[in-house]
Amino acid sequence: MAKKSSILKNNKRKELSQLHKAKRQKLIATADDQSLTFEERLVAQIKLSEMPRDGARIRHRNRCALSGRPRGNLRKFGLSRIAVRELASWGQIPGLIKSSW
Repeated sequence: MAKKSSILKNNKRKELSQLHKAKRQKLIATADDQSLTFEERLVAQIKLSEMPRDGARIRHRNRCALSGRPRGNLRKFGLSRIAVRELASWGQIPGLIKSSW
């Protein structure tokens, strides 16, 4: 089980990235646009660097919804490989059968 503070911090990052997504994309597009002058692109880059770092999409980490485990996550389920295996063994995930022979 991950620390509660790590899980809360990650949730905050996810919310911030959703909140600043449109503005961040607009500034990135402006900074990359070669048809604009250097000064306009520089201003966009400075505004982008002044935004909160946790608002960047890359700062969010996929975590298991049950345990908060940061590694070995399956995107389809939103769970770690360990949680998926346990739930599949108990028959808790519809359509998923744990193989045994």
